[in-house]
Amino acid sequence: MPYRLPHLHKPGPQGAIRIGCAGWGLSSAVSASFPHEGTHLERYSHVLTCVEINSSFYKPHREQTYAHWAESVPDSFRFSVKLPKAITHDARLVDTEALLDEFLQTAGQLGGKLGCWLVQLPPSLTFDHDIAESFFKALRERTKVPVACEAREPGWFTAHAAALLKAHHIAYVDADPIPDECEIRHRADTSLVYVRLHGATELYKSSYDYTYLDDLARTLHTRAKKTAEVWCIFDNTADGNAQPNALHLMERLRIHHKV
Repeated sequence: MPYRLPHLHKPGPQGAIRIGCAGWGLSSAVSASFPHEGTHLERYSHVLTCVEINSSFYKPHREQTYAHWAESVPDSFRFSVKLPKAITHDARLVDTEALLDEFLQTAGQLGGKLGCWLVQLPPSLTFDHDIAESFFKALRERTKVPVACEAREPGWFTAHAAALLKAHHIAYVDADPIPDECEIRHRADTSLVYVRLHGATELYKSSYDYTYLDDLARTLHTRAKKTAEVWCIFDNTADGNAQPNALHLMERLRIHHKV
């Protein structure tokens, strides 16, 4: 039987917990855990509760593509969409208004199934107050959708930087592994928890053991008591470990939900 956890799709007495992967391609190793009819996205979306679109970072998609993806999934399913590298890595957040307009218009065709924007910054991008203020102000003027920021340079994790992000309702990504000196000591927006797991030993490849995932389930359950939206995305996709890890985590959350 597939793992089907409808209660994780929508808020109950506590916030929603969404579990997914960076992409929806299904390997033969996990095929039996998903329905056998439909596209990979259709099958995926009837088991896991969200997905992170990473391909948007590398290339633009057509409006019709986003609309088709939205039509392919249940009403309770949500997408997170990663901002293009043209904005975060090439322009480095400077003078990006036109790029934002084009991207947000296109990806916005996901409609009500758009759940979050992901802003991943390059490790070389140091925190500059004026640039950050201008960028996130421009972003917030254009969208009210929750935003998670994965910064990877220590200057982004000071109290000053956290206060700026909080003022614009931007949450930090809780990443694993954590880059050196990038531990989150000061929370920004607390209405969103966004956990992003890259593989602790070998980036994008390593699987997480059951002890780690069991502890993670307890952590997410606790965070959901105080947070409207909790997302957990497995980005360790290179060797096919993301989906098995996500399925095990959902099973552990099922147990916690019954407690």
